[in-house]
Amino acid sequence: MSATSIAPGLDKLTLNLTKEIHVKASLENTFDALIEQLGPENENSQGQMPMQIEAWPGGRWFRDLGGNNGHYWATVQAIKRPELLELCGPLFMSFPVANNVQYRLTKVADGTLITFRHTALGFIPDEMREKMSHGWSSIGDRVKHAAERKK
Repeated sequence: MSATSIAPGLDKLTLNLTKEIHVKASLENTFDALIEQLGPENENSQGQMPMQIEAWPGGRWFRDLGGNNGHYWATVQAIKRPELLELCGPLFMSFPVANNVQYRLTKVADGTLITFRHTALGFIPDEMREKMSHGWSSIGDRVKHAAERKK
């Protein structure tokens, strides 16, 4: 018996999303807003989707559904307040993939520049790829608005 397999090309196994977000708020307020928006204030397209983020090296980022149920998204790989938050893990994907997400915050003349990068390696269906950019942009917009309200 013979088996046929079709291996996807490297472009189908990798993902690299980058975004820059200009925030008219201090580094500290922007970092605090980032933690809030990734954690208890998180939303998805259907509305509120509170998450837990343990904002220390090795801390978890997860959705707690109660009763010891939920979804593990990532581990805090690096944190340097208020300049860096780096996460690694499966995120919202239930298939073989490794993800690295970085938020680098830099002080600029009129506030803070967030440089966002999501890099992934593994099987990522095309329909998932299409939704990711919108989802990350939504989080970035919410961080910007929350930080600017705190001024």
